[in-house]
Amino acid sequence: MSSHPNKALVRRTQAALLLGTIIGGWASPALAQQAATTAQPAPAAPTTTTAAPAAAAPVQQRIIRSVAVRGAQRLEPETVRSYAGLNPGEAYDAEKLDTAIKALYDTELFRDAQIEGADTGNLVIVVQENPVINRIVLEGNKRLKEDKILPEIRLAPRQIFTRSKVRSDVERIIELYKRQGRFGARVEPKTVNLDQNRVDLVFEITEGDLSKVRAINIIGNEQFPDSRLRKEMYTRQAGGALGFLKSNDTYDPDRLAADQQKLRAFYLTEGYADFRVVSALAELTPDRRDFVITYVVEEGPRYKFGDITAESELRDLKNDVILKIAGIKKGDWFNAKAIEDAVTRLNESAGLLGYAFTEIDPAYDRQADTKTMNIAFRVGETPRTYVDKVNISGNTGTRDKVIRREFRLNEGDAFNTIKVKRSQDRIQSLGYFQEKLEIKQDQVAPDRVALNVDVEEKPTGQLQVSAGYSSLERFILALSVEQNNFRGMGQSLSAGINYSRYSKSIQLGFTEPYFLDKSILLGGQLYRRDFNSFNYIGNTRNTTYSQNQTGGGFSLGFPVNEYVNFGLRYTLNLDDITLDKATFYTNGVCDPQKAGQYLCDEIGKRTTSLLGYSLVFDNTNGVRATRGQRLVLSQDFAGLGGDVRYIRTRGEGAKFWGIGRSGFILSARAEGGIIQPLQKAKRVGVDPIRISDRFFTPQLRGFDLRGIGPRIRRTNYTGDGSTLESTGQITDALGGRAYYFGRVELEIPLGAGARGLGLRPSVYVDAGSLFKLKRPNTIDIPGVCSFVIPAAGTVPGSSRQVILNPGQTQANCGTAQTGETLTFSPLYREDFLGNSASPRLSIGVGVNWNSPFGPLRIDLAKALLKQDGDDTKLFQFNVGTQF
Repeated sequence: MSSHPNKALVRRTQAALLLGTIIGGWASPALAQQAATTAQPAPAAPTTTTAAPAAAAPVQQRIIRSVAVRGAQRLEPETVRSYAGLNPGEAYDAEKLDTAIKALYDTELFRDAQIEGADTGNLVIVVQENPVINRIVLEGNKRLKEDKILPEIRLAPRQIFTRSKVRSDVERIIELYKRQGRFGARVEPKTVNLDQNRVDLVFEITEGDLSKVRAINIIGNEQFPDSRLRKEMYTRQAGGALGFLKSNDTYDPDRLAADQQKLRAFYLTEGYADFRVVSALAELTPDRRDFVITYVVEEGPRYKFGDITAESELRDLKNDVILKIAGIKKGDWFNAKAIEDAVTRLNESAGLLGYAFTEIDPAYDRQADTKTMNIAFRVGETPRTYVDKVNISGNTGTRDKVIRREFRLNEGDAFNTIKVKRSQDRIQSLGYFQEKLEIKQDQVAPDRVALNVDVEEKPTGQLQVSAGYSSLERFILALSVEQNNFRGMGQSLSAGINYSRYSKSIQLGFTEPYFLDKSILLGGQLYRRDFNSFNYIGNTRNTTYSQNQTGGGFSLGFPVNEYVNFGLRYTLNLDDITLDKATFYTNGVCDPQKAGQYLCDEIGKRTTSLLGYSLVFDNTNGVRATRGQRLVLSQDFAGLGGDVRYIRTRGEGAKFWGIGRSGFILSARAEGGIIQPLQKAKRVGVDPIRISDRFFTPQLRGFDLRGIGPRIRRTNYTGDGSTLESTGQITDALGGRAYYFGRVELEIPLGAGARGLGLRPSVYVDAGSLFKLKRPNTIDIPGVCSFVIPAAGTVPGSSRQVILNPGQTQANCGTAQTGETLTFSPLYREDFLGNSASPRLSIGVGVNWNSPFGPLRIDLAKALLKQDGDDTKLFQFNVGTQF
């Protein structure tokens, strides 16, 4: 019997616990347990009766008595309370407290947040603040430098450290490496705890190798092999002899989509109008280092052009004219590129007539049964267009008028596509802006168009100190200050000093291309140039004569029409040609046996007063032209005062062709010149044109500098008693009065990787000659036999000489008499060579490289045609650097 009260007590206790759980279920477990232990037991119901169902109890709300904050270091308690949204006097329940904790976490200022005292109303917000980042350290990054990574991540020093931002930054860094083709890159974030709740955040980066494209497979192609289709893609397979120059053999998802468009464009040019790429799949190789790309394609049938018709609503553009401009013939294989080009030509033709926004819609009618494609060129009606505004933007340093004056169209003019293109070329030719500049056309009314050009300025002023090495000049040093857009007004100001083994110069120049805001060019310059010529003794270069030139001049130019300019110039020079007296003089006089009569005749000072003009035709499209031509005719007359009299005529021409969209650039260049003396020679055998005024061009690759043209070769001989042997040769280049030169060169495009390195290779053929020099005085010095009698002899100090004839040796000197000592001086001979108009010809390959050391040009050329005396050179290079 005694057990019944205990069971009843247990039941009452359980009921109380259940009731406490229902009423206080929103409190913390500790609070619920406390409520259960302090609850009053309910009266026991008789065991014989059934208890009525209890009604649902309402959720209990309490009033906040106080809100305290514990654990905050940087933040004020009031700030923490405001984040939580808890204020004394307000009612609260479990949901409100839960919302407060979430609000604290949402600020990302805390790594832990709790609320205590929910049972009493005296709430305590207990927080642990997130640390502050002291610094961010990148470790292991070699391929991507800090200046490429840090601007891309969210976290920075003095910001609050949060795990979510760290995860986001890790993903961002990995994405940067994926763009570089490194899909195996890994980033592990670590923290170094510091005092005052600060941390150093360290990203340990494992960059991994470049994820290459190991193979490109194509399934479904029957008309073209895989190798042919791969050439049409941007992406290349890894490997090959020049694989280290490739950058497009890494996997790039964006490039994958572009390759599909390239495939489709290729098939459409070959007549396969139904071609489609069914799928493109890139899979990691089992070693997770590279990718294998697989394309599934459907080629479909090949189509030909069917009926070609035109429907024009423009009265100035008739149907027959449209068909002629389109140039597409029925029966040819279908080619989407030909249609695109036809639309471009039609737009240009409409633009010439003043219609800027002509609607030209080629309608396609596919005839599947006959495998033909009918094309109808529909030209919609549109009003003539006029220029409403010319808008220029992006020029921060260049004044608007410098750009605006190059426009061939002004506000209110009738629209003309040729003039728009010409304006674009003229602005590009200034050299102040980005290479791919474009004038965009925006329609602002049915008959009005706005011309907009957004320029991106390039640095036009520079202070440059250059050092380099040339295969001829050896060490080169140059200091220059140049501003090609002085004051943003298109003016040119330059000053420079150059020093090398054979040349030194200092110059100052200024050019105003629009004097008084008119199309008049005015320029001037002052200079001092010192040049040391050289000859060869065997393979050794040696300095011969020195030429010092001091002078200055001014120029004036103006346009004749859109493509033709005329210029006048005047120059006054003082030239002084000297020879080293210690080397080439005897008894204070130039010694022909040491210097050659041809150099002794050139010594002295001369004043040259030169008046000249140039006529220039130029319709090229920029500094690095890809189309157009340039023709120049110039003449200079020396004799308006001064000591020299001559007329010099030069002409040159160049033409450029950009070959389709392939990137090949073909160029042809020709030039020539002649100097006619206007005075007679002072002496027989002396050319009236001084050596300082003669031509020393052209520079043919495959030949050394000054390696062709008239020259003197002096050969020294010695005799061994029976024969004559050469002991060495000296060669002096003398220049010529006439020259011609021609070059055909093809610049070869490379992949994106090589272009990024600044590589521009080319193949070329050079031809030319330098000639028309009056034969100089040459001398053949025979051997001299000197018989000297010593002072103790019969006739103290006396001597006699025997002059040998050319071809004689020391054996012809005779026998020395008693007391005589024989001294033999060997002979030498001077030959005049190279004065021939016959062409020299060379063929070669070269490359321009914007190397880390500066612009580098390397040429490998073979001379195929040459003349006696020419100096060939297989390999040449020039390099410099800036620092």
